[in-house]
Amino acid sequence: MNYRLTGGTVFDPDCVFRKADVYIRDGRIVEKAPDVDFEDIDISGLKLIPGLTDIHFHGCKGHDFCEGEASVIRIMADYEESRGITQICPATMTFPEEKLLKVMEAAKNYRGEGGASLVGINMEGPFISYEKRGAQNPDFIMKPDAGMFRRLQEASGNLIKLVALAPETEGSEGFIEELKDEIIISFAHSAADYDKARKAFEGGVRHMTHIHNAMAAMGHRDPGPVFAAADTEYVEAEMICDGIHIHPAAVRATFKLFGDDRIIFISDSMEAVGMPDGEYELGGIPVIKKGIRAAQKNGTIAGSAANLMDCVRTAVLEMDIPLETAVKCASVNPARSIGIYDRFGSIETGKEAALVALNDDLEVCLVINRGRIAYTLSVH
Repeated sequence: MNYRLTGGTVFDPDCVFRKADVYIRDGRIVEKAPDVDFEDIDISGLKLIPGLTDIHFHGCKGHDFCEGEASVIRIMADYEESRGITQICPATMTFPEEKLLKVMEAAKNYRGEGGASLVGINMEGPFISYEKRGAQNPDFIMKPDAGMFRRLQEASGNLIKLVALAPETEGSEGFIEELKDEIIISFAHSAADYDKARKAFEGGVRHMTHIHNAMAAMGHRDPGPVFAAADTEYVEAEMICDGIHIHPAAVRATFKLFGDDRIIFISDSMEAVGMPDGEYELGGIPVIKKGIRAAQKNGTIAGSAANLMDCVRTAVLEMDIPLETAVKCASVNPARSIGIYDRFGSIETGKEAALVALNDDLEVCLVINRGRIAYTLSVH
């Protein structure tokens, strides 16, 4: 089906909203063609944005990516799509190689004809610090192993886009040197101070996993890894804006340190997202969901109970982040980060038509994905 989306304001490649019509033909954004019949979809009063890309989430709807089943990926992909997240790069947890191999193989063999597009894998663990493990299982933490990474990458069909690393751990320097040109290495779950973090960034680490979380805090005498990342202009940082992980003032301050080109919104969501309050699991560890908070029984935060669109909404409505900035950080920046911006992340001729229409309350009213209407609430 060919569509013309008319009457709305469109988030254009300059990251501003402008009045425009958008034409979709055979699942792609096209220029107006006089010889083609387009079915009109009236989105008057709505804002049209690119479908979001979540490069770091673990699960939703009672399932986790590490279950290692294609059917589970499909359930997750369908839920994410219905919330305006049209591209997913799910994250693993700290597990033994045998279990991670099963996860990678399931992703490689996944054939999703509907739902959000599986565009990569974020390998979070097992090469992390025991001290800053957070909700990761300490029994399976191990030293960085390039051979193991390559075996997992081969099993995934080269789907792994990011690999997490605590750079103070034994063997990390060799891991970085060997793999820095093959994969995005992300500073994660680390007790490294400013100097160790800065050395890692200068050595080839160019990404930071959920900034402020599972790392040393910022201080004026002991600045920590966040200042090291800010001082390294090519390092980008994931940030969770669910209202639980980071205080709104810290979110705003982080934007002042990094600018909006280097911040990537993620959800870090776990299987309790889209489910009622109760007890769930993350990486085999019991987690209690209450509202939008997910935590272990000892109080340690364990992933998020919000999806990425929830985080965009919270950032704008509760943290005073401009809508244009929030959309950029949840669509443009993640797509660029993992190398899929040629297909997704903006509303431009030739790109895949992964589009979301929002009302003034930033509720999802329409999702178009893979050339079809995937979800509709109040459009004509």
